[in-house]
Amino acid sequence: MNQKRTKDYSGIFSSVFAIILGLIVGLIILFSCNYEQALPGFFTILSGPFTHGLKGIGQVFYYATPIILTGLSVGFAFKTGLFNIGTPGQFIMGAFGSVYVGILFTSLGKTQWIAALFASILMGAIWGLVPGILKAIFNVNEVISSIMMNYIGMYLVNWIVKSNKPLFNNMRNESRNVADTAVIPKMGLDKLFPGSSVNGGILIAILVVIIIWFVLNKTTFGYELRAVGFNRDASKYAGIDEKNGIIFSMMIAGAIAGLAGGLLYLAGTGKHIEIKDVLAPEGFTGISVALLGLSNPIGVLFSGIFIAFLTAGGFYLQLFDFSKEIIDIIVAVIIYFSAFALMVKLLIAKIIRHKKERSVKSEKGGKTS
Repeated sequence: MNQKRTKDYSGIFSSVFAIILGLIVGLIILFSCNYEQALPGFFTILSGPFTHGLKGIGQVFYYATPIILTGLSVGFAFKTGLFNIGTPGQFIMGAFGSVYVGILFTSLGKTQWIAALFASILMGAIWGLVPGILKAIFNVNEVISSIMMNYIGMYLVNWIVKSNKPLFNNMRNESRNVADTAVIPKMGLDKLFPGSSVNGGILIAILVVIIIWFVLNKTTFGYELRAVGFNRDASKYAGIDEKNGIIFSMMIAGAIAGLAGGLLYLAGTGKHIEIKDVLAPEGFTGISVALLGLSNPIGVLFSGIFIAFLTAGGFYLQLFDFSKEIIDIIVAVIIYFSAFALMVKLLIAKIIRHKKERSVKSEKGGKTS
């Protein structure tokens, strides 16, 4: 029990260490751009969302919703020994599934948004299934195959939307608006955070985080998936079907990323699938969220909210003669340092282990004497 608590604390300390380093570098960047306004600008980043009270906090949750799930997708795959770098492709395929149902299936009435979300889950799962099969059966590296699936998904969605008149708005070169019945309900959050864009999507994201945590830590299925990731050959020797484990892991990871796309594009905030050759940034942000959260579902939840908090605060930098794009640099620096979180965690664990070994040796030496 004590050893487990020590590991948990080391993980928290390593993530906090990465955040502090990132913020320090961010402050240095602000000083180099505008010395006089650096400190006010820095404190605005940290307090910006509170400027508009509950509306600002609601915006944080809105920005956090998709990246929590893309981070959870990457983190889930990490826990099962896989590197799912295919979240941008799975995200946009999920977005397409939700938009497709959200525009064309108006006959579903008030259940349309539910059907659209299920479509996003299905499309994301399919896009995760392909690299899962290639890894399990042909031992193709999932990083390579998922990167390929990213671009296939992006170009495929662009082609389908552009060639389908009911879906395509040729005046704006993007998808049309989804029906009102396809928009995710506010679920009372509009009263709690008046004026913000947040809706029930954040509650769905939190529910998915809890479900994934439970599956990984409290079920036999989750144990088998983690066992396959820890040692594929040993799992096979123990009677676990390691091929099915790999396939299911990538399918679940893809489904989560696909749901992220559905939640964003059904939020009712005017988000459309734009016909351009750019991979979904929410997918790549999910990688940093997973790294900062150390692939723990609960850690991913808080790291996603943290990144969203900085993003929301960055919009107020223009008040201090800073370009709003500077927040992207600061977030990127924090993301860069978050990659070292795991290294710091391992270093802390190694130091603690050496101390325990020394104490055990000293105790044995005392008994011998």
